[in-house]
Amino acid sequence: MIDHAHDLASVRDATERLLTAVGKLDNASVTESSRLPGWSRGHVLAHLARNADALVNVLEGRPMYASAEARDADIERDAPRSLDAQLADVRESAARFQDASAAPADWSRTVELRNGVTDTASRVPFRRWIEVELHHVDLGIGYELEDLPAEFTRRETDFLAARFAGHPDVAPTRLTDGTRTWRTGRDADTAEVTVTGPPADLLGWLAGRREGSALTVEGGPLPTLPPL
Repeated sequence: MIDHAHDLASVRDATERLLTAVGKLDNASVTESSRLPGWSRGHVLAHLARNADALVNVLEGRPMYASAEARDADIERDAPRSLDAQLADVRESAARFQDASAAPADWSRTVELRNGVTDTASRVPFRRWIEVELHHVDLGIGYELEDLPAEFTRRETDFLAARFAGHPDVAPTRLTDGTRTWRTGRDADTAEVTVTGPPADLLGWLAGRREGSALTVEGGPLPTLPPL
């Protein structure tokens, strides 16, 4: 069972970690490249702020974004701002998300995200937690996949393994960190490939943040995953 209140508290904690870390930067650092191709750190921060507002839209029954073009244009518009402006926007948009999440609601209802994707409202806080944690790593300012909370790493690995489960272009794959196991890829009675590695490296590969060089693969090559 998803505990949305617990996840909202985790989002608050993750946001404070990010704001504290970003607050140590300067204006020049915000313009430098992030770990995401083609995006500066300012792009990442602008995306985080606009994503918070987009999830408010989701919770309140509106389209997540007016359009894909509007989403991209908003990020490009906001990316060049000063550090102070970026921090204020991330902080204020995060507060709007928390306020919207505090309103009385049926958390079992179905909501619509981007590209026709649907989910239960109760999972929206976890989706926001994903955005904050992974994009903190993407900033490239000293917060690594190994620094993620263990609960987050486990649950995000669960989430991504389920996302690729049944995908026709991904070989039937067994994932293990030596303690837990997951299945993903095409449906099959047995896995063709077994991928083993530390939790952070498994998550990094599934989330498109690492190429998988630290993973051990048996039964075939490391599967190529579709983009998220």
